[in-house]
Amino acid sequence: MKHKVTKKQYNSKLCFVCGLKNGSGLQASFYETERGELVASFLPGVEHQSYPGRLHGGIASAILDETIGRAVMVGKSEEVWGITVELNMSYKKPVPLGVRLRVVGRITSQNNRFFEGSGEILLPDGTVAVSARGKYLKAPLERIADFDPVVNEWRVVPDEDDPVEIELPE
Repeated sequence: MKHKVTKKQYNSKLCFVCGLKNGSGLQASFYETERGELVASFLPGVEHQSYPGRLHGGIASAILDETIGRAVMVGKSEEVWGITVELNMSYKKPVPLGVRLRVVGRITSQNNRFFEGSGEILLPDGTVAVSARGKYLKAPLERIADFDPVVNEWRVVPDEDDPVEIELPE
C-alpha cells in the first residue's frame, strides 16, 4: 500500500548513515509518512559488503539503529535525540548490494526519559530481510556530542528523486 510522505528529515555531512559527503557511508535519506513511520532509503554498494554481493550484518544494524532512533522525531517540530541502550537484531534473509532498499522504523512505546521502537529492512519485493527492536535514552544533543549544525551541514537536502508516496507492506 502507498503512504504519503509528510516530511523529509535532515542529513549531515559525515555521519556514516546519513552523511552526504561520506564516500564510504550509506548516504541514506529519511522520510516521515502519514502513518507515523519513518522510512529510510539507501543504495548499498560493494564497500558495504561482507560475503560477496551481501550487505554486512553490522551495517544492517547501523541503518536499523539510525532509522528506529530517528523515528521518535516523526511529526515533531523540535528535535528529540536518542542514545541507544539496547538493540536486538534478527537476520532473516540475505540483503543484496546494488539495489535501493527501504528501512522502516516506528516507535512502539515512550515516556519522558526513554523510547522503544522496531524496524525492518525490506527487500525490493517487500519481504523483511532484517528486523530489530531497540531501547533508547532521550537526551538533548548538547549532552551527546559537540555538534555545530552549520559545520556539520545538518539540513534537509531536496532531491529530484524524493518520493511523494512510499510503497510499504501492510
